[in-house]
Amino acid sequence: MTSDDFFKRIETHFNKQLPFVIYRKPHQEKGSARLQSNTHLHFTENFTEKGFVFSPFDDNEKTILIPNEVSDVITTSYVSSSTSTSLGINSVDTSQLNANSAPTDSKTNHINLVKKGVEAIHTSDLKKVVLSRQETVNGSETNPISIFKRLLKLYKSAFVYCWYHPKVGLWLGATPETLIKIEGNRFSIMALAGTQDYNGSLDVVWKNKEQQEQQFVTDFIIDNLKPSVDSFKVSNVETVKAGNLVHLKTMISAQLKPATPLKNVIKALHPTPAVCGLPKLIAKQFILKHENYNREFYTGFLGELNCEITIAPRSGKRNIENRAYSVTRKSTQLYVNLRCMQLKNQQAIIYVGGGITESSNAESEWDETVSKSLVIKSVL
Repeated sequence: MTSDDFFKRIETHFNKQLPFVIYRKPHQEKGSARLQSNTHLHFTENFTEKGFVFSPFDDNEKTILIPNEVSDVITTSYVSSSTSTSLGINSVDTSQLNANSAPTDSKTNHINLVKKGVEAIHTSDLKKVVLSRQETVNGSETNPISIFKRLLKLYKSAFVYCWYHPKVGLWLGATPETLIKIEGNRFSIMALAGTQDYNGSLDVVWKNKEQQEQQFVTDFIIDNLKPSVDSFKVSNVETVKAGNLVHLKTMISAQLKPATPLKNVIKALHPTPAVCGLPKLIAKQFILKHENYNREFYTGFLGELNCEITIAPRSGKRNIENRAYSVTRKSTQLYVNLRCMQLKNQQAIIYVGGGITESSNAESEWDETVSKSLVIKSVL
């Protein structure tokens, strides 16, 4: 399907107020969409279904499913061709945006929230807590397809999506963080933490605070998945770029034990310390009590669930005889919902946050949320 036909199908579907999701995976040109044929609100019961899931931050809430069996699945190999691919991920321009556009009371409230978090870390069993805020942008671009195309241009290495359900709302984002990827019994997961502004080089100096935050996430993943896997392979920590920001990243891979339910794996991981904190339950309770707004799907997760992929032998790509030995496996690819916004009542609601540890500085944490908000505002 051509890119023009692809987007026309989606616009027609959206005008009928029918549920859909469009997305492009990191470092790919191919775009995919699922167009649900009715307005029924489906949920996954145990993560054995096939389709696309959209899950909130609060793991006590249900995960929404766009099921394959009631959806048209369409793809295009040229999703970026209509979006001027000469504009790469380095092209995020925040110079014309006002870093002080957030209301003064928003700054005061967030600084006070961070101070409460640091105090709780010093006076309780809390080790880390991720604290966030929302910011509303009025009179901005509210055409979701146009915003999605801009996100495609700016975030080549991110999972870019636009998700809509008339009974839930309209969300867009470009997340740099993978929750989990599973093919057969092999899985990989990303530990992403720490944030700095990108200043032209990946050769940056990380403070102890960011290094500690990153280690918290890595240790949490390994400790919580030990009952479900046979062995772990952990990469070295590296600095990676996402938009005009850089983060610390570790990749963890392993072999799942036979017959391990996917539901158990997701429950063990979500929400991770990268979006919640440690210990998980204490951090989550602090967030729900003190943030004073509902995150909804921000810092939840989304992606393909139990979709079939065909894997051909490497040596047989051009050999017809070897193609007979291709194998079909179930693949699940879930991403943490970061760098996202909700479009509502002709407004864009932007969600930003950061990890708080015992050495966090409240003013610096505010500045980090401003940097993150400017990057996502650049597409409006």
